[in-house]
Amino acid sequence: MTHVYLSLGSNRDRERHILAALDALADRFGTIEISSVYESEAVGFDGTNFYNLVVGVECDLPLAELSAWLKQVEDDNGRDRSGPRFSGRTLDIDVLTYGELDQPQDGVQVPRDEITENAFVLLPLAEIAPDQSHPVLKQTYAELWQAYDRAQKLWPIDFSWRGQQVSKALTED
Repeated sequence: MTHVYLSLGSNRDRERHILAALDALADRFGTIEISSVYESEAVGFDGTNFYNLVVGVECDLPLAELSAWLKQVEDDNGRDRSGPRFSGRTLDIDVLTYGELDQPQDGVQVPRDEITENAFVLLPLAEIAPDQSHPVLKQTYAELWQAYDRAQKLWPIDFSWRGQQVSKALTED
């Protein structure tokens, strides 16, 4: 079994698609680690806000098969691949890391560059795996988050899945 971290995002019918992705992942892999769900502004294009989170799974699939299965989950949730790369989407699931693999394999980029580029990936990853080290940079995700200096707005939201509260919005006291 290989420990894998996945990034999930949606900005179209967000709650429905994130819930469907979590269901599919839990049905396929069993117990899953789930970060808080964050709302963030679209990056790279003008669009509605996204819901983003990171999920950890123990995976029994080779990387290429996992990638194909995730694309099928996206397609099952109405993913349209005909638009520009940076555009709205029903569901986006990316493999962030695949065990300690430190280079692309089978056409899949791991670890993904987005880990250090986007707050909506790094913050939830640092939340559920603070002491895990990036396979290439050899820094923990907590250290990478502490050093992150890009201006990207994101905030935790109230979100529940299968009767459990996954995340809670910050309240101003």
